Amino acid sequence: MEFFEHNGSLLRQVFDTVIVAFLIYRGLLIIKGTRAAPMLGGLAVLMVLYVFSKPLGLITVAWMLGNFLSQIILIIIVLFQDEIRRGLTKVGLQPIFVKFGKPILHDTLDELSLACASLSRDRLGALIVIQQEVGLDEVVEDGVAIDAKVDRKLIHSIFLKESPLHDGALVIEGPRVKAAGCLLPLTQNPDLDPILGTRHRAAIGISERSDAIIIVVSEENGSISMVREGRITRNLDASLLRDALHRLITIHDVDSLEELEGEESGA
Repeated sequence: MEFFEHNGSLLRQVFDTVIVAFLIYRGLLIIKGTRAAPMLGGLAVLMVLYVFSKPLGLITVAWMLGNFLSQIILIIIVLFQDEIRRGLTKVGLQPIFVKFGKPILHDTLDELSLACASLSRDRLGALIVIQQEVGLDEVVEDGVAIDAKVDRKLIHSIFLKESPLHDGALVIEGPRVKAAGCLLPLTQNPDLDPILGTRHRAAIGISERSDAIIIVVSEENGSISMVREGRITRNLDASLLRDALHRLITIHDVDSLEELEGEESGA
């Protein structure tokens, strides 16, 4: 009996250690390459200094760091709120939790790529958000509802300089244009390239808060960029953009959606 109790206790300890190690590993993956990484390094330095301050007789330093680190949970929440939000979002997007949103067809992605190529050629700035599993209702509410099929001519006309909606973002959900003229939160990342303009910073900002894929067309030089999970890929052409979108976006229930789009075309 004692043997089983001892082994059971040992298994629980191993299981407990494995879970903690996995959580730490996943946390480090989330903050890797972000501004949170150097902040975490700074916290680690302070903790090491606190550990050695008492043996070294640094009473004042130990007192200051002790009071500071006593609020470590609150400090972590404040410093790493974006990373915590992103991590919880990823957990919620696991198959056991997620309910897939509206799928996107190949034809829709092709139409979107052609629209971006046209905007790039004409040097028209654009900001296009492709909604994934995380809803963007708070963004859409500030824009103008459209609810139209994704069409290159429609997208091009929205971002004409004469259009009252050209300064905002266009939100696409599934095969439909959901809204235009939407305002996006700007990223607070201080390490970004200073030449990036407001559109790029807004794209990175919404990608830090959701799993959306964002396309940015520069008004200055017509370059196309794609943003995902706070990271930006620049200088894409229409072909590279189309290939990237096809790789990143999962397509579900194609037959029923093709039938639906065929009905809309016939109407």
